[in-house]
Amino acid sequence: MRIFTFFKRTVWSFVVLIMLMLGNVGFAQQSTKNYVEKFKPVSINLMQETGIPASVILGVAMLESGTGTSRNAKLLHNHFGIVGKNDLHKMQPGKRSVYKQYANDVASYEHFVALLTKKKWFGEMKGNPQFSDWLKKMNHSGYSSAGHEWIRRVTAIINRYKLYKLDASMDSISAESAKWLSIGMPGASEQGAAN
Repeated sequence: MRIFTFFKRTVWSFVVLIMLMLGNVGFAQQSTKNYVEKFKPVSINLMQETGIPASVILGVAMLESGTGTSRNAKLLHNHFGIVGKNDLHKMQPGKRSVYKQYANDVASYEHFVALLTKKKWFGEMKGNPQFSDWLKKMNHSGYSSAGHEWIRRVTAIINRYKLYKLDASMDSISAESAKWLSIGMPGASEQGAAN
């Protein structure tokens, strides 16, 4: 009888453990889905304004913030691991951080794309829908100290959640950018006058 009771308790403990684990997986998946839905419009708007693929914006944010669950994302609204000033010691005495604090989550996204637009290589990349090209440029310019592992992890997030689908409207941005580049080129007005 004792063996049966022991076996019964072990099975029930195992079942409860499995249920808890599955519940946590479901919660994490729902949390990620909520994060994507919340910041997808922000990423698309920033893509349309800057020519940086939404998949890059959202993929990097998901990695760097743990899909919004990191301490930096929660306390500092910092979704990209950007270093700077903060008031964390005032909010939570005794706690310090080297990461920049933002007024809200969207401000973090806006600052991230602003940093990318200031890179020397931005002009040649603007409107390029190939997220892999962007990640390589960012890596070579020192965005992450993790190097190729960082590229691999962001790429895995973009592919897993099909974030590349967000870049579908990038073609119109590319065409518009090309149009403006050709208009601004030296001799473009002379060519137009000759035709």
